[in-house]
Amino acid sequence: MQGLIKTRTELPEMLVLEILSKLPVKSLTRFRCVCKPWSSSFETPHFITKHHQNNIKNNNLNLLLKRCHGNTRDDIHYFSQLLTEKNQNFRVKHNIHLPFFENFVHAPLVHGPCNGILCLAEPVVGHNVALWNPSTREFKILPQSTVQRPPGREYTIFDRLGFGYDSQTNDFKVVIFVSNSFSWENEEGMSIYSHSIDQVELYSLKSDSWKEILFPGVDGFASDLFNNYVNGSIYWQVFAIDDLFLSFDMVNEKFSTLPLPEFGGSLEQYYLELLDFNGLLGAIFYPREGSGKSFDLWVMNGSWSKQFSVESVLGVERPLGFWKNGELFLESSDQELVLFDPSIQELRNLGIHAYQETMRIAAYVESLVLLNGRSEREECIIRRPAGGESN
Repeated sequence: MQGLIKTRTELPEMLVLEILSKLPVKSLTRFRCVCKPWSSSFETPHFITKHHQNNIKNNNLNLLLKRCHGNTRDDIHYFSQLLTEKNQNFRVKHNIHLPFFENFVHAPLVHGPCNGILCLAEPVVGHNVALWNPSTREFKILPQSTVQRPPGREYTIFDRLGFGYDSQTNDFKVVIFVSNSFSWENEEGMSIYSHSIDQVELYSLKSDSWKEILFPGVDGFASDLFNNYVNGSIYWQVFAIDDLFLSFDMVNEKFSTLPLPEFGGSLEQYYLELLDFNGLLGAIFYPREGSGKSFDLWVMNGSWSKQFSVESVLGVERPLGFWKNGELFLESSDQELVLFDPSIQELRNLGIHAYQETMRIAAYVESLVLLNGRSEREECIIRRPAGGESN
């Protein structure tokens, strides 16, 4: 009898990379040590894009919850990574502390996610801005702007900031509004403070530099949005003579405006939140007062149209963001995180608590995007397993 002949079949390289592009970032990080070609391939724009598209296609969403667990808004804010696998009921996996922002009240403001990246900024006087990839655990502190500003004024980088992605140049960009702050006393002797926007500055991750861009002069806008990047543009709410949205196109780097939906009320009676709804700009309106909250979602797709209405949900305060299948995360009147399913009108308490109005939800897909920054460990970022800790 002839001996068995062992044969070795090698898969084509493109097929191997196709298979690898469907794996989570944690696995790919381990596989970097298998061979140098694999490690190099994981850093190519083609593989990074393919990996990101696979996660979007399979709706592989991850959740970060920013919150404050103390007794006041001024206590230290941190992030909680929630388990999102089936039957894990959004339990806390890790609590993440970012020392870079812990000296600032209510810090950090969070913008994004955009292609798996979050932009974090010091509130009000936003001199400290950072980009964070929670999947690769890379953290990049942005350089200070070198753009010249008119002398003799007290400048503040206003807390209206935008963060998004330029698909044409494969670049991430940050927009900040630089204001001139000044004060005076009125006839009663009270100090009055005001801001006027003098210029707008744009940061490019690819060039790691800032530049000044033209601003149309729309003043009086202020909207602290959590997810203000949708499908290539950044949006802010404008409070001026007319209520408008201000948008900034990440590719052509130009501003424009669009009207609010005709939702049948006034912003004196309703709160407004801008959200990403299936890749489209969504605007949720809900009443400022009353125990039974109603939510109207309007979607911009060439023109505004009402997507759905939810009537009289008891025990909730405000929307936080959408989850899979149109479910909506809400903050309850007891400062608990709850999940509402509009299709069956079911409200589920997830047992996660935070001090009032400090919760922000970031639903993101994993990304291999390189920031040319440093690791979380080098920046002293601490991840603590939740273990037996209370949610």
